[in-house]
Amino acid sequence: MKRLLSRNETLVAITIIGLSLIIGFNNPVFFSVGNLFTLLRTSVVTGILAMGVLIVIISGGIDVSFTAIAVFGLYVAVKMMKGFMPDAPIWVGFAIASLVGLGLGLINAFFIAHYRLPTLIVTLGTLSMFHGFLLFAIGNEIIRDVPPALTQFARSAIVRIPLERGQANLHPAILITVAAIIVTWLLLNFTMLGRGIYALGGSREAAERAGFNVNRIQYFIYGFVGFLSGIAGMTFGALARQANPQDIVGMELNVIAAVVLGGAQLTGGYGTVLGTVLGVILVILANNSLILIGVPTVWQRVVIGLIILVGTGIPAIQARRAGKRSFGLADI
Repeated sequence: MKRLLSRNETLVAITIIGLSLIIGFNNPVFFSVGNLFTLLRTSVVTGILAMGVLIVIISGGIDVSFTAIAVFGLYVAVKMMKGFMPDAPIWVGFAIASLVGLGLGLINAFFIAHYRLPTLIVTLGTLSMFHGFLLFAIGNEIIRDVPPALTQFARSAIVRIPLERGQANLHPAILITVAAIIVTWLLLNFTMLGRGIYALGGSREAAERAGFNVNRIQYFIYGFVGFLSGIAGMTFGALARQANPQDIVGMELNVIAAVVLGGAQLTGGYGTVLGTVLGVILVILANNSLILIGVPTVWQRVVIGLIILVGTGIPAIQARRAGKRSFGLADI
């Protein structure tokens, strides 16, 4: 029991329950079906992006370019659909956006794997490069007259529940997030590639001595992040029914915060899908539900910052204490 309570996932789950009770008791609307469906819809894009960021952090890297990749894939997909196939189904847009994302992710991988440049420096550079190229070479105008397939997708629902005023709709985009979660979970827990990602985060040299091809693993990691980013970008655009080249960029800290809150260590080598999902839930709650209890928007960032500090600080303190105890026992 003590071991379970010391796990970061348990601490995050308790925080989620506590925050939900506080918000719900102050405003019963929080516990309504409509609000639940709204929160699920809001978490879709963050959840998809978080799965990619998770494997990067586990591998010991930091990627901040994924939002630029997401909006790049979205904008290119919408422009191509409008220009060449306006009546194409929605999956065509997802295919284009994911392939664009994959290509941009592999550019990151090239610099990281072949030149062994710091991942933060590379992705900071490509964040500016990708977004700047999009604005000045492809387009910087907001596309609001999107192809019909995006509008149809935005209006679709898996479940429709009648309410006193209107109805609550559970959007099928949540299935994309669930698919990303399942694929990432299977990858990390049941494949040699997943073991290689954890090994790389622990020690690059140890991973190479164990026989892992580190370069190939890094190509996969950043290609996978780019692929998911393209899907997330297209999902965002379809739900918003527009392609705005200024959207999404700026979400990096929220997504990284969700992954780190879930227990992934910035030093690499550790992280879980369950923890990341819980981290996403906590960040979405803090971002979208604090207003229900009267917390002004300007103060929500302060609250989120405190949650991040507490959520990441407690596990760090626990790990340090555990290390000191182990050191003391070793001396004995």
